[in-house]
Amino acid sequence: MRQQNPITTTATTKLVSSTSAFPMFLSLMIFLFYTADTAATTPVNVGVVLDVNNEFGKIELSCINMALSDFYSTNNSHYKTRLLLNIRDSKRDVVGAAAAALDLIKNVQVQAIIGPENSMQTNFVINLGNKSQVPILSFSATSPSLASIRSSYFFRGVTNDSSQVGAITALIQAFGWREAVPIYMDNDFGEGVIPYLTDALQTVEAHVPYRSVISPVASDDQIVKELKKLRKMQTRVFIVHMVPSLGSRLFAKAKEIGMMEEGFVWIVTDGLTDFLDSLEPSVIDSMQGVIGVRHYVPRTKKLESFRVRWKRKFQQENPSIVDAKLSIFGLLAYDATVALAMAVEKSGVGNFVFDETNISSNATDLEAFGVSQNGPNLLQALSSTRFRGLTGDYSFVDGQLQSLAFQIVNVNDYGTRGIGFWTPEKGLVKKLNSTKSNKCASQPNLGHIIWPGDPASVPRGWEIPTNQKKLRIGVPMKSGFSDFVEVKNDTTTNKTIVTGYCIDVFDAVMETLPYAVTHEYIPFPMGNGTSTGTYNDLIYQVYLGKFDAVVGDTTIVSNRSRYVDFTLPYTESGVSMIVPIKDNKKKNAWVFLKPLTWELWVTSVCFVVFIGFVVWVLEHRINEDFRGPVEHQFGTSFWFSFSTMVFCQRERVISNLGRFVVIVWCFVVLILTQSYTASLTSHLTVQQLKPTITDVHELLKRGENVGYQNGSFVTGILKQLGFNENKLIVYNSPEECDELFKKGSAKGGIAAAFDEVPYMRLFIGQYCSKYTMTEPTFKTAGFGFAFPLHSPLVPDVSRAILNVTESDKMKKIEDAYFKRHASCPDQSTLASSDSLGLNSFWGLFLIAGVTAILALIIFMAMFVYEHWQVLKKSDPRTSLWTRIRVLLRIFISRDLSAHTFKDKSRNGVTEPSPLTHYPARPSSYSQHTDFAFNGEQGTPSTENNDPNPNLNDDTAQQIVQHVIQIPNLNHEIPSTP
Repeated sequence: MRQQNPITTTATTKLVSSTSAFPMFLSLMIFLFYTADTAATTPVNVGVVLDVNNEFGKIELSCINMALSDFYSTNNSHYKTRLLLNIRDSKRDVVGAAAAALDLIKNVQVQAIIGPENSMQTNFVINLGNKSQVPILSFSATSPSLASIRSSYFFRGVTNDSSQVGAITALIQAFGWREAVPIYMDNDFGEGVIPYLTDALQTVEAHVPYRSVISPVASDDQIVKELKKLRKMQTRVFIVHMVPSLGSRLFAKAKEIGMMEEGFVWIVTDGLTDFLDSLEPSVIDSMQGVIGVRHYVPRTKKLESFRVRWKRKFQQENPSIVDAKLSIFGLLAYDATVALAMAVEKSGVGNFVFDETNISSNATDLEAFGVSQNGPNLLQALSSTRFRGLTGDYSFVDGQLQSLAFQIVNVNDYGTRGIGFWTPEKGLVKKLNSTKSNKCASQPNLGHIIWPGDPASVPRGWEIPTNQKKLRIGVPMKSGFSDFVEVKNDTTTNKTIVTGYCIDVFDAVMETLPYAVTHEYIPFPMGNGTSTGTYNDLIYQVYLGKFDAVVGDTTIVSNRSRYVDFTLPYTESGVSMIVPIKDNKKKNAWVFLKPLTWELWVTSVCFVVFIGFVVWVLEHRINEDFRGPVEHQFGTSFWFSFSTMVFCQRERVISNLGRFVVIVWCFVVLILTQSYTASLTSHLTVQQLKPTITDVHELLKRGENVGYQNGSFVTGILKQLGFNENKLIVYNSPEECDELFKKGSAKGGIAAAFDEVPYMRLFIGQYCSKYTMTEPTFKTAGFGFAFPLHSPLVPDVSRAILNVTESDKMKKIEDAYFKRHASCPDQSTLASSDSLGLNSFWGLFLIAGVTAILALIIFMAMFVYEHWQVLKKSDPRTSLWTRIRVLLRIFISRDLSAHTFKDKSRNGVTEPSPLTHYPARPSSYSQHTDFAFNGEQGTPSTENNDPNPNLNDDTAQQIVQHVIQIPNLNHEIPSTP
């Protein structure tokens, strides 16, 4: 018995539905031809569940028929199997689709089912296929929720909607939008993608402030009501995920109420983008500037040929449908049919039956169907099927079609224009064959985009709605520190006037924004004029939605950032301790020693002695000022080096070496004395303002009371430091804090106060002669403005703060409130005044020491060179010690050959005649006389002057003659008058 070819099923269907004689005759001829040609093939029943009365359903069915015709008439004519299509109308209903699938499985016993058309219909059909082991191959059910059914017999021949969220979030991130509102249908198709979209947006730090859900059967009034609600929000980025029938109505109403103008951003998913080419021109006109994401289908010759053939064939079969457009789902239906035909052939031809042995007698209609024996084989064959289809490479991984690239399009004029692509590997790219990755780019690599309203720049993504009430700005109301925030009531106008440093800064920042932001200040709390809450309570009002922002002296701290977003700070940061200062000048009688450290004092004294010794060595043989008794010479040398510190020395320096040493030493002394004077002045003035306490741990050890400002977060810091709660005293104003300091900790006052640097500077400016501030003990971020979490105002306001702080506006504002305190001394210098140490002067001492030592070396070398004959060993009877003694006697005696003594002789002063040779007497060895330390200066002494008393005159004369090897001259040195 000959079997029917699958093409004849389509022909037969057309024969029944057509009223024309020619189509009936043509179908009959096709039936007879294919019946004769397929006698050797095996028919395989396959079900098709579509909305056959819908235009899209007719397009998809046409593609399925053409797929079989092309597949079996080309290179696969040798196949032993032929798919026999059994078409059922789902009647655009979930129940209708389920009934059609049940009929196909129970009565026709199909081996597989292509369809249904949408996700809601597919949901129930999947369970039927799983129970009967009949593969369900869908080419248009895109909802990600279908994957949760976990049926191995469900094959999705289309990428699910969750695969496109990567492209959408890439657009959000690339343009820097911080918020987006999804608008979706209230059904499985719309809700399935939302969890994936929300999670993906969070990964790029984009917030979803609201979800707009619209019923598939919503009226125009309901759509307008929802759109007006969206227009009142700040967010201007909308992601639309719905079918074309509802989406076209949505955009038409959005244009009517002015939501397709400048400032708005619309992004549509593939559920609408894939059908843009088939929408009416009026709908396209209302969608100008929309960005769409759709599946990318590479353009090939095979695809273009198919489009032409399909167009011609569809117009012949459906003459009442004018200008039909081939969608991506028609192409996917074509490829899914080819995949199923290949899998059926691969699974074999001998087991296309159902096992009905397990059907119980009392089973219901939903249970009274068998199990396909060929199901496991067909399942395995479909999983391994791979080919190149109209949509590109076609293969399944875990029953899911591999992700394809997505094309980014822009609606303009009367159609769409491609502006780029997105792939998981490369991100957003302008050309798909680009080798550069753009996954982390801050600017999109896309073509030119026409935005709604055709603005010159990229929309900001949010706006302050003009029809919304003013921003409600909460400000703290308190009695003290009014320079920062002050709230007053105008009795004449009965209006609240808010002024202060923080208010002026905020107003300047708002003026810097490129758009207008209307706002009003609301005191917290309203009523009695005093703040009963804390700053944390004020910040929490923003989290509760009672305030749109908080402006004031609010500090940026970590626990508050969990409830609000802060802008960049506009003041300096830090928490400091303020304590009274005391006059310490009268209590320290040894303050004159403090300018220098003990190392520097010791070094200075040592150098005074050393320089005095060096000058004596260089001057005592030629300078009468440095001669005389031993104690006189020592005193003169020390007095000379010390007196140079005040530049009052009266002794002359004659030798060039000595002058060189003194010049260097005077330079050192000049710097040392000037530094000492400056440091002593600092100690005598600064030290009298010494703080009473400089360490927090000292307060804890003494058990002192400390103060903090009412409502401040500082109380938490103090408790963490270990202060008992009964030791913490609250103050509300600078005056109250001053009173607490006057009482003292013992009388219920405080010994120190902790607060932020801006408050402390204001307090010290008011009482600069009584208190001082230590270095910041704890770091904070400073004052900032608080906004709701993920507020789009935060980045713009932060940039505006930078503009204000870097301009003259901030200086003018600060001068207006704090310049009157500028005359107070810098408190940072009052807490310490360090002594000068050796490390600051060791270079000077090194220069002086090297100079002095070098002068000594030069002098000693010249002296030894001049008297080398004394040390030269010429007589074996003369010992080395005797020669050294002789040289020492010469060293301590006058050098009568010096010009100083010659000048005295010329002026009539009697001086010993300089002799060329040594005398015969040991008491007068040469012209180098006056080495009698005990006698009168200039008078040689013969009493106890010889270091060796056993050495008589004759012996000494012999020693000298042998030492210097010269003849004895018969004259002696005349005695000094």
